[in-house]
Amino acid sequence: MVSCHEQFMRLAVSKAELGIGRGQTPFGACIVRNEKVIACQHNLVWQDIDITAHAEIAAIREACRKLNSIDLSGCTIYSTTEPCPMCFTAIHWAKISRIVYGTSIEDAKRFGFSELLISNSDMKRSGNSDIEIIPGCLESECLRLFEISKSKPY
Repeated sequence: MVSCHEQFMRLAVSKAELGIGRGQTPFGACIVRNEKVIACQHNLVWQDIDITAHAEIAAIREACRKLNSIDLSGCTIYSTTEPCPMCFTAIHWAKISRIVYGTSIEDAKRFGFSELLISNSDMKRSGNSDIEIIPGCLESECLRLFEISKSKPY
């Protein structure tokens, strides 16, 4: 039986694959509330020429518009890679309740992305945040996204 976490992470993975096909970096994010998908996005940095257009930020923007609110309490964000400090902060400010991610920030760094090696757990602890963090969901499928995008010039 597939857990709901795996089901929603697979949507984020599929979105990341779509983004890779469109020349974007290999990241996807999906926001869910009450088992219902609110937003699912891939990275849009190259498309929008916007360094802040990470998949998580794009998904948060979409979810806020759809719900007509900046308060995303009760939502879970599924991210193919552990959110960077910018994305973690936006998740915190949006009051998203849970982060489920696949690969780690260290994995992204190892594949050549200029990540700040500050874990979500460290940010949660430093900021006294209530966000629940669930790492390693479909890690191998998320890691594969880096492999299939290796030939892309980022």
